[in-house]
Amino acid sequence: MTEMNSRHLSVVIDAPADTVYRFAAEPDNLPRWAAGLASGVSRRGDLLVVDSPMGEVAVRFAPTNDYGILDHDVTLPSGEVVANPLRILPHPDGAEAIFTVRQRDMSDDDFAADCAAVRRDLESLRSAVESTATTTP
Repeated sequence: MTEMNSRHLSVVIDAPADTVYRFAAEPDNLPRWAAGLASGVSRRGDLLVVDSPMGEVAVRFAPTNDYGILDHDVTLPSGEVVANPLRILPHPDGAEAIFTVRQRDMSDDDFAADCAAVRRDLESLRSAVESTATTTP
């Protein structure tokens, strides 16, 4: 069995964990923070169909829960399904969003680029939530 590298990327967000979870779990917010995944979102039951840089992909999130679990499976145009662990956890300064990136059949350079894209998405999530929190009365 080949070893698969994983990298855990995280950002701390100045908002309660449940606020971050609700924002990130809302499909209509996906294009606001997950640029690497989605530019347009439509729904087919509990399945989200999104336009991505790879073409149309299907995204299925974990059911709504009280534990901050936003794991999601992405079905690529090839039919391959990629599992993406994502957690929103309480943090002393608000919430921490943690995304696990796995190196799957890609070069080290491509893995680094994938991690950089996820890092940008997490930073976008932080910006979107924090700007929403400051504009909401």
